Amino acid sequence: MMAARPDQQRIVITGVGLTAPNGNSLGVFRESLLAGRSGVSDYEIRYFGKTLAGICDFDECRYQRRKEVRRGTRAGSIGIYCANEAIGDAGLDWEHIEKSQVGVYVGITEHGNVETENEIYQIKGYDYDCRFWSHHHNPRTVANSPAGEVALNLGITGPHYCIGAACAAGNAGLIQGVQMLRLDECDVALAGGVSESIHTFGIFAGFQSQGALAHHDDPAKASRPFDRDRTGIVVAEGGCLYVLERLTDAKARGAKIYGEVVGYGMNTDATDFVLPDPTRQAQCVRKALANAGLGPQDIDIVSTHATATTSGDIQECVALREVWTDASGRTRFNNTKSFIGHAMGAAGALELAGNLPAFQDGACHATINLDSLDPDCELPGLVANEPSQMGDVKYILNNSFGMLGINSVVIVGKL
Repeated sequence: MMAARPDQQRIVITGVGLTAPNGNSLGVFRESLLAGRSGVSDYEIRYFGKTLAGICDFDECRYQRRKEVRRGTRAGSIGIYCANEAIGDAGLDWEHIEKSQVGVYVGITEHGNVETENEIYQIKGYDYDCRFWSHHHNPRTVANSPAGEVALNLGITGPHYCIGAACAAGNAGLIQGVQMLRLDECDVALAGGVSESIHTFGIFAGFQSQGALAHHDDPAKASRPFDRDRTGIVVAEGGCLYVLERLTDAKARGAKIYGEVVGYGMNTDATDFVLPDPTRQAQCVRKALANAGLGPQDIDIVSTHATATTSGDIQECVALREVWTDASGRTRFNNTKSFIGHAMGAAGALELAGNLPAFQDGACHATINLDSLDPDCELPGLVANEPSQMGDVKYILNNSFGMLGINSVVIVGKL
């Protein structure tokens, strides 16, 4: 075991704000996961046509005026909603918080495609006359836009930026917030990830061209990680931002604490643009365990990244079996994408959030739509279709992996 960190270096989660295809608060999201309720539905997008997607239904004007929604981006609106919800959930006295000591660290997979596609669609009706190109386009498409929109909305004058880490970005945003608090660069961090991916034709077309886009007659059954009959990814939008604080500060104000970020790891496969490397994934998991001073046997729940692609699911299971070699162990494995699809930059943050209440209710939510397990995806302790009651849950490990071989793992512990 590694030496215990002093309290001022221990970083805790005190607020959660989210929107997911099956819930706009942590309570509703968790209820949906335990009840097996999918958020995937029929969807149609310009040029591509009919498909399936995980679509969020939150009130964009709860924390913005309609004019601000029109000027900004969908990713920004998601971020603003999640940030305000997280601050309210944390019980922060926002009026008296020193805004220069608040940092905003938002993970994203991609940004700007939606806005560029929309502008090109509009301008072609005017024979590509640039007078009809929106003057809002540049601030909408700069890489820091979602985090910047959060900062503008909340009057935050501390650092804000986005962390581009493909589908590992939700974890990466959280890790960045932890690091900045430990470096005394901020006193409060808003950290996590957002995604507006369902609004761009290019995402769907890209996955379709790879043969990696899911299809099913019943939308609720389309996302099928680990299942023999899986057909690919269901694209989803969503977001989750956390309020992170030092344990000393959280204790001083009597804050509710969801858990402590006890360890993390990031690395790179350096082998392929798309295909994952299980050796490097296993290495990333072990790096996070070492950072936390834990062994595999200490982890109660592993939230898998599995996207329901043939190669991706199998490679992750190879990595997990390499780390968890004891088939008789207590560790349980689950998957959240089976409920909501793949929320890209938000995936890691949302999937961690869905498991956090296990510290209180002792349940591991299931992987749904797992009717016929692919033998290559067999895992000891894989929870299928019905939640597993575990009793006391102390540690949750969250996997998130992305294109260009970027891997991220976060471990949260119960206080």
